[in-house]
Amino acid sequence: MEIVKIINERLKIAQSHQKSYSNVRRRDLEFKEDDWVFLKISPMKGIMRFGKKVKLSSRYVRPYKIIQWIGQVAYKLELPPEMLLVHLVFHVSMLKKVVGDPSTIVRVETIEVKEELSYKEVPVAILDRQVWKLRNKEIAFVKVLWRNQQVEEATWEAENEMNKKYPHLFE
Repeated sequence: MEIVKIINERLKIAQSHQKSYSNVRRRDLEFKEDDWVFLKISPMKGIMRFGKKVKLSSRYVRPYKIIQWIGQVAYKLELPPEMLLVHLVFHVSMLKKVVGDPSTIVRVETIEVKEELSYKEVPVAILDRQVWKLRNKEIAFVKVLWRNQQVEEATWEAENEMNKKYPHLFE
């Protein structure tokens, strides 16, 4: 019985340590109705959602107005008509408060979202070209800037595949 009591005491001590560490890092987010928030987007494997390409970077899309407080951690947003297929209620972890006036934020061109919540990514320009040398062959790659992406998020693609799909970029 003494050993069980000692184990229970040590478990309580460990739990209190873990709780104190997590509470220091946790920040409770609360929004009010008519607040403006950015919406965090995250991709599903194999599906391009809203143009998200970079693996580990967090990204938020344009500001949306909070219509209704659903619960402690859920909010209903006012989405534009082109996002009719997207559910209106979001978890608080998907939102980031807009600091400043939302009308001053530059809007990104509208994205046509399909029924499966994806859209076709379109290349805008070729930024750079490199030839990667392997043991027996050389492969040409081009650095492609995609629509609704920043220069830092440009990707390296095989030149022959890009030339087949988008010949207008190589003229």
